[in-house]
Amino acid sequence: MSRAVVVLTWQLAIPGCRSLKEKRSAVRSLVQRMRSRFNVSVAETGLQDVHDRTEVTAALVSSDGRQAESLSDRLDTFVAEHGRFLLVSFHRDRVM
Repeated sequence: MSRAVVVLTWQLAIPGCRSLKEKRSAVRSLVQRMRSRFNVSVAETGLQDVHDRTEVTAALVSSDGRQAESLSDRLDTFVAEHGRFLLVSFHRDRVM
């Protein structure tokens, strides 16, 4: 059994977003969907005062390294395919 901690960070553009209120609504929806669908810790961690970009970070812990990799791949696909955001950059840190 190999323990794994994975931290995923996305920088995302929000095309057409014109206000912080609109941005926060979109980001809150994404974060809530990630929490409920994947049962991970997730938060907006950067660019909070920029209305058309955001940084979102998720963390997961698993007793199985392969399971952690699979879940992190599914999370990345979920974010990349989300219609409201455009992926600017992605970073994955693993501690296994």
